[in-house]
Amino acid sequence: MSRNINQPKSSPKLLDVNKLAVEFDTYGGVVHAVRDVSFSVDSGETLAIVGESGCGKSVTVQSIMGLIPMPPGRITSGSALLRGQEILGTAMIQGRDIRGSEIGMIFQDPMTSLNPTMSIGDQIAEPMQVHKGYDYRKAYSEAIKLLELTKIPESTKRAKQYPFEFSGGMLQRAMIAMAISCKPSILIADEPTTALDVTIQAQILDLLQELQRETGMAIVLITHDLGVVARLANEVAVMYAGKIVEHGSVEDIFYRSAHPYTLGLREAMPTNDPDKQSVLSPIPGSPPDLFSPPVGCGYCARCPWSMSVCESKNPEGFYLNEGHYSKCWMHHQQSPVKPIELYFEQQTHG
Repeated sequence: MSRNINQPKSSPKLLDVNKLAVEFDTYGGVVHAVRDVSFSVDSGETLAIVGESGCGKSVTVQSIMGLIPMPPGRITSGSALLRGQEILGTAMIQGRDIRGSEIGMIFQDPMTSLNPTMSIGDQIAEPMQVHKGYDYRKAYSEAIKLLELTKIPESTKRAKQYPFEFSGGMLQRAMIAMAISCKPSILIADEPTTALDVTIQAQILDLLQELQRETGMAIVLITHDLGVVARLANEVAVMYAGKIVEHGSVEDIFYRSAHPYTLGLREAMPTNDPDKQSVLSPIPGSPPDLFSPPVGCGYCARCPWSMSVCESKNPEGFYLNEGHYSKCWMHHQQSPVKPIELYFEQQTHG
């Protein structure tokens, strides 16, 4: 029998998130944005959290960073351990600020995230003054070095300029420089290549990999672009309707997909394979209403292989191999449905 997902972990990771749940009060009711989310990432690793817009990716990491407004938002359950210490709702651990110091973040849209009234150099220098106690001169000097590190030419001149004087790719590099200015243990990259052309996108991804090799930091990558995932990530968590429905290595997710939603994401991707159909296959239907989440599997209404149990009971999580699990009833031993398109652990067939 496949092992249930709720089993003790063998060793603690740098960041360990367990059973996180986040809700928002709205005029229409309570939105259950994140539901029972668990994942972990260690130093030098890159974890990608993927899924379509509205699935809860950004809310998950923003709640860990303490960036969701409370109210209307609230964390109803769960924990986030950084080196074994709880950080949810905590501003500092061991005398160090968590946000900016221990965990850096690259926001999705640098144009709206950067202050238009401050020079780029001053904005990069500010976190070092706040978190490291540097005086202005030292912090500004470090800011210029960080601009050089992120491959911005004429860094001394550029440091004096304002965000409107930078291109989209340069703004993203400046945002990266700010995020790593205090040498965080973890870098959260929320759609770091959105709205960038493919050439600049490739440069940003190369830069993140190079910085990770130099500093050893962990990266949590939030994206809906599976091409970015294939290039940057070690492990992947597939998120749908506020829950992680599959988790595994990049090879597991791309070549041994074990959840129908993951397969749907793959089928909707463009491919260069001449043997495959050129017409993309979109996922039919719409995500469930998170004002009133379904009792069973959130993907049930869109799944071509759904069974009666999928509507009435929340799916368990089954390990298919070490580190690869899927929350889908088709992996239960008694499931009569075993589509050949999905990967199944050998012993689940017997």
